[in-house]
Amino acid sequence: MRELNDPAMLRAALIDARRRMLALYGHLSPLQLLVPYLRIVNPPLWEMAHVGWFQEYWCLRHRGSGEPLRSRLPDCDPMLNSAIIPHPERWKLPRLTGASVSDYLRREFDDTLEALERSTPESRYFFALSLYHEDMHSEAMLMTLQTLALPEPESSAHGTVPRPVPAPAAGDVAFEGGEFDMGSRQGPDFVFDNELAAHRVRLEPFALAAVAVTNGEYLAFVEAGGYGREELWSQQGWRWREDAGALAPCYWRREERRWLVRRFDGWEPLRAEDPVMHVNAHEAEAYCRFARRRLPSEAEWEFAACADLGLEADRYPWGAEALGQGAFSLDGAYGAPVPAAALPACDSRRGVRQMIGNVWEWTATAFAPYPGFAPGPYREYSEPWFHTHRVLRGGCFATRARLVHNRWRNFYTPERNDVFAGFRTAVSL
Repeated sequence: MRELNDPAMLRAALIDARRRMLALYGHLSPLQLLVPYLRIVNPPLWEMAHVGWFQEYWCLRHRGSGEPLRSRLPDCDPMLNSAIIPHPERWKLPRLTGASVSDYLRREFDDTLEALERSTPESRYFFALSLYHEDMHSEAMLMTLQTLALPEPESSAHGTVPRPVPAPAAGDVAFEGGEFDMGSRQGPDFVFDNELAAHRVRLEPFALAAVAVTNGEYLAFVEAGGYGREELWSQQGWRWREDAGALAPCYWRREERRWLVRRFDGWEPLRAEDPVMHVNAHEAEAYCRFARRRLPSEAEWEFAACADLGLEADRYPWGAEALGQGAFSLDGAYGAPVPAAALPACDSRRGVRQMIGNVWEWTATAFAPYPGFAPGPYREYSEPWFHTHRVLRGGCFATRARLVHNRWRNFYTPERNDVFAGFRTAVSL
């Protein structure tokens, strides 16, 4: 965001991000912090220490070339650099205790804030990089609590869930297609390398669903035997479904005549009006075939989000400025997704609802570099994941509002269903 060039605002954002990160695991007992090995999570103490290491490395130690300056935590690079340490080895670090990690984070953060006071406009790129990195890890930590059925953070305070509101479009919003500039331009805003460079893309006419697919709609697919109909699944998707033994989304279960969904460590009645969540790309595609629809491409999603907005106002689907707290489902405002047809204030200019926030949205597009891609200083952010991951767009209820925008690209492998992700459908015209 442009205002993060202001050291005072950047300092406030860094403090906010650190408070949020520490609160996410602050309610867990020492025993709960000793989580079992699982490929899709990180051990909590390692992940918190990694966040501190990343900030220290880029804000205090990184010199652009040559050996980095010495850390406050001896021999930390082989332990905490995620590009170096294999995932299983992160569970085998006895030096990382609650006390040692807490002390390291405190001292590292004090040093970072002091260095920010002496920073130059050029060096503030790295402070913003560490801020957004921390925001992304905080969302991943909340995913870990959900994955492991651990309790929700005690500090969470949520607003009253808003009621659904009829969408302005009946079902679909049509787009004429044509050419547009996809991707970000280098400028005063912070930009991740995979958003660059802006390039011309041509699209055929299409329509996008005005709201995301709901639990009620997805339940019709489940109860029609969709998980047993091989013809609805891609070859890779059917292989995943058989290996996983999936018969419904991963946190759903049927109890007598009703369906329940697990939210952290408790079970709740499935709310038909909420967007379906914790489905992977294979499940999304199978539903689309069932509904005689398809997933939108990444380009179609961005075209729809930016429609009728000038280049100076296309950060969000509704315009240049973030909305007030509670007007969209971001920043944990409601603690969980709200009904898919709620919050009309965040409609796009064409009337597509909640493109930003609530649940991440799978697209049909493989994560790949844009023409002219060049890796940023943090080379490991994008480059290693090209062509093996799938693009998601839009953010979710847990995403920080300062992080996500119309051109921001998230990416996971298509079998991941631990992400706070759902989808909306599209159709060619």
